[in-house]
Amino acid sequence: MASEQSNTETIRFLNAGGVGEIVEKKSRFIATLRPVRTEEEAAAFIEQMKKQYWDARHNCSAFVIGDRGELTRCSDDGEPPHTAGRPMLDVLLASGIRNVCVVVTRYFGGTLLGTGGLIRAYQAAVKEGLAHCDIAEKCSAYPVTVETDYNGIGKLLYLTAQDSLPVLRTDYTDVVTAVVLVSKDAFGSFEKKVSEATAGTAKLTKEDPVDYFLQNGEVVLL
Repeated sequence: MASEQSNTETIRFLNAGGVGEIVEKKSRFIATLRPVRTEEEAAAFIEQMKKQYWDARHNCSAFVIGDRGELTRCSDDGEPPHTAGRPMLDVLLASGIRNVCVVVTRYFGGTLLGTGGLIRAYQAAVKEGLAHCDIAEKCSAYPVTVETDYNGIGKLLYLTAQDSLPVLRTDYTDVVTAVVLVSKDAFGSFEKKVSEATAGTAKLTKEDPVDYFLQNGEVVLL
Protein backbone atom coordinates (compact mmCIF):
# COMPACT_ATOMS: atom_id res chain seq x y z
CA MET A 1 0.00 0.00 0.00
CA ALA A 2 1.41 3.41 -0.95
CA SER A 3 2.41 5.72 1.86
CA GLU A 4 0.22 8.76 2.28
CA GLN A 5 3.24 10.64 3.54
CA SER A 6 4.96 10.18 0.21
CA ASN A 7 2.52 12.71 -1.25
CA THR A 8 3.87 15.41 1.06
CA GLU A 9 6.17 17.99 -0.50
CA THR A 10 9.80 17.35 0.36
CA ILE A 11 12.85 19.51 -0.19
CA ARG A 12 16.20 18.06 -1.21
CA PHE A 13 19.33 19.53 0.35
CA LEU A 14 22.99 18.76 0.94
CA ASN A 15 23.59 17.10 4.26
CA ALA A 16 27.27 17.35 3.31
CA GLY A 17 28.99 18.83 0.28
CA GLY A 18 31.42 17.09 -2.04
CA VAL A 19 33.96 17.40 -4.83
CA GLY A 20 33.95 15.74 -8.24
CA GLU A 21 36.28 16.05 -11.22
CA ILE A 22 36.13 15.30 -14.93
CA VAL A 23 38.69 15.76 -17.72
CA GLU A 24 37.65 16.88 -21.18
CA LYS A 25 40.33 17.22 -23.89
CA LYS A 26 42.98 17.72 -21.19
CA SER A 27 41.00 20.48 -19.43
CA ARG A 28 40.28 19.66 -15.78
CA PHE A 29 36.88 20.60 -14.41
CA ILE A 30 36.67 20.40 -10.61
CA ALA A 31 33.19 20.84 -9.11
CA THR A 32 32.97 21.75 -5.42
CA LEU A 33 29.54 21.91 -3.76
CA ARG A 34 28.59 23.24 -0.35
CA PRO A 35 25.31 23.86 1.49
CA VAL A 36 24.53 27.59 1.89
CA ARG A 37 21.56 29.39 3.38
CA THR A 38 22.16 33.01 2.34
CA GLU A 39 23.59 34.92 -0.59
CA GLU A 40 26.39 36.12 1.72
CA GLU A 41 27.37 32.52 2.52
CA ALA A 42 27.39 31.69 -1.19
CA ALA A 43 29.54 34.73 -2.01
CA ALA A 44 32.01 33.82 0.74
CA PHE A 45 32.25 30.24 -0.50
CA ILE A 46 32.83 31.36 -4.10
CA GLU A 47 35.57 33.72 -2.95
CA GLN A 48 37.13 30.91 -0.92
CA MET A 49 37.25 28.68 -4.00
CA LYS A 50 38.81 31.45 -6.08
CA LYS A 51 41.57 31.84 -3.49
CA GLN A 52 42.07 28.08 -3.25
CA TYR A 53 42.28 27.68 -7.01
CA TRP A 54 43.96 31.02 -7.70
CA ASP A 55 46.01 29.59 -10.57
CA ALA A 56 43.01 28.24 -12.52
CA ARG A 57 41.73 29.83 -15.73
CA HIS A 58 38.11 30.00 -14.52
CA ASN A 59 36.08 29.53 -11.33
CA CYS A 60 32.47 29.51 -12.55
CA SER A 61 29.63 29.40 -10.06
CA ALA A 62 25.92 28.94 -9.49
CA PHE A 63 23.67 28.77 -6.46
CA VAL A 64 20.04 28.17 -5.50
CA ILE A 65 18.75 29.55 -2.20
CA GLY A 66 15.34 29.17 -0.57
CA ASP A 67 13.08 26.16 -0.12
CA ARG A 68 11.39 27.01 -3.42
CA GLY A 69 14.51 28.27 -5.15
CA GLU A 70 13.54 31.92 -4.71
CA LEU A 71 17.09 33.22 -5.24
CA THR A 72 19.39 32.04 -8.02
CA ARG A 73 22.64 33.45 -9.36
CA CYS A 74 25.32 32.23 -11.75
CA SER A 75 28.61 33.41 -13.24
CA ASP A 76 30.58 32.40 -16.34
CA ASP A 77 33.75 33.94 -14.84
CA GLY A 78 35.28 34.77 -18.22
CA GLU A 79 33.99 31.80 -20.20
CA PRO A 80 31.87 32.67 -23.29
CA PRO A 81 28.41 33.91 -22.17
CA HIS A 82 25.91 31.20 -21.17
CA THR A 83 28.40 28.33 -21.54
CA ALA A 84 29.14 27.73 -17.85
CA GLY A 85 27.14 29.45 -15.11
CA ARG A 86 23.67 29.02 -16.58
CA PRO A 87 24.19 25.37 -17.61
CA MET A 88 25.50 24.68 -14.10
CA LEU A 89 22.48 26.38 -12.57
CA ASP A 90 20.17 24.32 -14.78
CA VAL A 91 21.65 21.12 -13.32
CA LEU A 92 21.07 22.35 -9.77
CA LEU A 93 17.48 23.34 -10.54
CA ALA A 94 16.77 20.02 -12.26
CA SER A 95 18.15 18.12 -9.26
CA GLY A 96 15.58 19.72 -6.95
CA ILE A 97 18.31 20.50 -4.41
CA ARG A 98 17.97 23.80 -2.60
CA ASN A 99 20.31 25.95 -0.48
CA VAL A 100 23.32 24.82 -2.48
CA CYS A 101 26.26 26.51 -4.19
CA VAL A 102 28.63 25.00 -6.73
CA VAL A 103 31.93 26.29 -8.07
CA VAL A 104 33.45 24.58 -11.10
CA THR A 105 37.15 25.28 -11.46
CA ARG A 106 38.67 24.86 -14.92
CA TYR A 107 42.33 24.29 -15.65
CA PHE A 108 42.65 24.87 -19.38
CA GLY A 109 44.18 21.96 -21.28
CA GLY A 110 45.14 23.81 -24.44
CA THR A 111 42.26 22.68 -26.64
CA LEU A 112 39.17 24.81 -27.24
CA LEU A 113 35.95 22.93 -26.57
CA GLY A 114 33.50 25.17 -28.42
CA THR A 115 30.18 26.37 -27.06
CA GLY A 116 28.49 22.97 -26.98
CA GLY A 117 31.53 21.28 -25.53
CA LEU A 118 31.81 23.81 -22.72
CA ILE A 119 28.14 23.48 -21.81
CA ARG A 120 28.38 19.68 -21.70
CA ALA A 121 31.60 19.75 -19.69
CA TYR A 122 30.37 22.17 -17.04
CA GLN A 123 27.10 20.29 -16.64
CA ALA A 124 28.90 16.96 -16.43
CA ALA A 125 31.22 18.38 -13.77
CA VAL A 126 28.30 19.50 -11.61
CA LYS A 127 26.66 16.08 -11.93
CA GLU A 128 29.92 14.42 -10.95
CA GLY A 129 30.19 16.71 -7.94
CA LEU A 130 26.63 15.91 -6.89
CA ALA A 131 27.47 12.21 -7.07
CA HIS A 132 30.01 12.82 -4.27
CA CYS A 133 27.61 14.73 -2.01
CA ASP A 134 25.42 13.47 0.80
CA ILE A 135 21.94 14.44 -0.39
CA ALA A 136 18.91 14.23 1.90
CA GLU A 137 15.23 15.12 1.75
CA LYS A 138 13.77 17.51 4.30
CA CYS A 139 10.24 16.63 5.37
CA SER A 140 7.79 18.48 7.62
CA ALA A 141 5.51 16.63 10.02
CA TYR A 142 3.57 16.81 13.28
CA PRO A 143 5.01 14.87 16.23
CA VAL A 144 1.88 13.04 17.38
CA THR A 145 1.89 11.41 20.80
CA VAL A 146 -0.39 8.39 20.87
CA GLU A 147 -1.34 6.93 24.23
CA THR A 148 -2.86 3.46 24.12
CA ASP A 149 -2.92 0.13 25.96
CA TYR A 150 -0.85 -2.96 25.25
CA ASN A 151 -3.50 -4.34 22.90
CA GLY A 152 -3.52 -1.13 20.87
CA ILE A 153 0.24 -0.72 20.38
CA GLY A 154 0.50 -3.60 17.94
CA LYS A 155 -2.25 -2.14 15.80
CA LEU A 156 -0.65 1.31 15.97
CA LEU A 157 2.77 0.03 14.90
CA TYR A 158 1.12 -1.86 12.04
CA LEU A 159 -0.45 1.39 10.84
CA THR A 160 2.82 3.31 11.05
CA ALA A 161 4.65 0.61 9.11
CA GLN A 162 1.87 0.46 6.51
CA ASP A 163 2.02 4.22 5.89
CA SER A 164 5.82 4.56 6.38
CA LEU A 165 5.41 6.93 9.32
CA PRO A 166 8.58 7.30 11.44
CA VAL A 167 8.22 6.43 15.13
CA LEU A 168 10.47 8.65 17.25
CA ARG A 169 10.13 6.64 20.44
CA THR A 170 7.93 4.20 22.32
CA ASP A 171 7.58 4.16 26.11
CA TYR A 172 6.09 1.18 27.97
CA THR A 173 4.69 1.83 31.45
CA ASP A 174 1.18 1.08 32.70
CA VAL A 175 0.15 2.40 29.27
CA VAL A 176 2.08 2.60 26.02
CA THR A 177 3.04 5.97 24.58
CA ALA A 178 4.41 6.34 21.05
CA VAL A 179 5.53 9.51 19.30
CA VAL A 180 4.88 9.32 15.56
CA LEU A 181 5.82 11.80 12.83
CA VAL A 182 2.74 12.40 10.67
CA SER A 183 2.68 14.69 7.64
CA LYS A 184 0.23 17.56 7.59
CA ASP A 185 -1.70 16.04 4.73
CA ALA A 186 -1.90 12.60 6.34
CA PHE A 187 -2.88 13.63 9.87
CA GLY A 188 -6.66 13.47 9.39
CA SER A 189 -6.48 10.00 7.87
CA PHE A 190 -4.04 8.81 10.54
CA GLU A 191 -6.28 10.05 13.34
CA LYS A 192 -9.24 8.21 11.85
CA LYS A 193 -7.31 4.96 11.37
CA VAL A 194 -5.98 5.00 14.93
CA SER A 195 -9.47 5.62 16.29
CA GLU A 196 -10.90 2.76 14.28
CA ALA A 197 -8.06 0.38 15.17
CA THR A 198 -8.34 1.05 18.92
CA ALA A 199 -12.12 1.46 19.08
CA GLY A 200 -11.66 5.10 20.01
CA THR A 201 -9.65 4.39 23.17
CA ALA A 202 -6.32 5.86 21.99
CA LYS A 203 -5.52 9.43 22.95
CA LEU A 204 -3.74 11.61 20.35
CA THR A 205 -1.85 14.83 21.09
CA LYS A 206 -0.51 16.84 18.14
CA GLU A 207 2.48 19.14 18.60
CA ASP A 208 3.84 21.93 16.38
CA PRO A 209 5.38 20.78 13.07
CA VAL A 210 9.07 19.88 12.91
CA ASP A 211 11.47 19.41 10.00
CA TYR A 212 13.47 16.20 9.71
CA PHE A 213 15.27 13.90 7.32
CA LEU A 214 16.11 10.22 7.29
CA GLN A 215 19.74 9.09 7.50
CA ASN A 216 20.36 5.37 7.21
CA GLY A 217 16.77 4.81 8.22
CA GLU A 218 17.08 6.95 11.35
CA VAL A 219 15.21 10.22 11.94
CA VAL A 220 17.38 13.34 12.22
CA LEU A 221 15.51 16.42 13.42
CA LEU A 222 16.52 19.74 11.92
